[in-house]
Amino acid sequence: MLFTRSLGTWSALVVAGGILAGCAQVNKAPVEDRGASRPASSSSAPAVDPSTLPGAENAGKPGYYTVKPGDTLIRIGLEHGQSWKDIARWSNLENANLIEVGQVVRVVPPNVSVASSSSGGRAVAPVVVGGSDAGSAPATSTPAPVEPAPAKTPAPAADTSQGFIWPASGTVLAGFDESRNKGLDIAGKAGDPVAAAADGRVVYAGAGLRGYGNLIILKHNDTYLTAYAHNQKLLVKEDQNVKKGQKIAEMGSTDADRVKLHFEVRRQGKPVDPSRYLPAR
Repeated sequence: MLFTRSLGTWSALVVAGGILAGCAQVNKAPVEDRGASRPASSSSAPAVDPSTLPGAENAGKPGYYTVKPGDTLIRIGLEHGQSWKDIARWSNLENANLIEVGQVVRVVPPNVSVASSSSGGRAVAPVVVGGSDAGSAPATSTPAPVEPAPAKTPAPAADTSQGFIWPASGTVLAGFDESRNKGLDIAGKAGDPVAAAADGRVVYAGAGLRGYGNLIILKHNDTYLTAYAHNQKLLVKEDQNVKKGQKIAEMGSTDADRVKLHFEVRRQGKPVDPSRYLPAR
């Protein structure tokens, strides 16, 4: 009788333990990324009619961008050569930390026109053919003389017209590769100085862009941005003006496999080879 009761008690404990374990597994809270700029929700969210989202009337128009899964305003700004704060203001966003897939945001200033959507939303100069309308000039019987095309010359090894300087003194660990590495990886020790490559304004300083760690983005003019990633310490704040050569961060290994500086040059948002813009060593 005692054995039967003990066996029954033991069985009850086992069943109860299994139920508790099952509850622990079922009720485990999901992990949520709460960065400064939360990624746009993915397809797991309930379907939303795109026509009801903010900016829907501008979808497909030049100068506008339709938000995709995983986007943040920081990434959209980097890809279009703009400050995320400017995009939020141009798009009249009530909450810059919350954007939805299918939402349309403005990625060029309101006073700038773009020629066509083929420019990828970037501002372009208007095209003028012959300096006048096609029908305004009288036809001529003799065609204009055709000059022989000049011989092709190789592209210059570097474009230093922007006056960029090297942001760190270490050796290059990895060069530019448009599909795999959108900049240069420069070696160094933790705490080594990271310098601004040129005069500019800080349009982002933080850790809200996955894969970049502690990141600084500088806007130099309407054409060029530079990005400085994986720092251990940021020494500047957003909207601050900096001078070429000014120490803006300390090198580190945040979101990286080793201590290094990942340095990018963006021309109208498109990554270009930084070595073409830096002086020869």
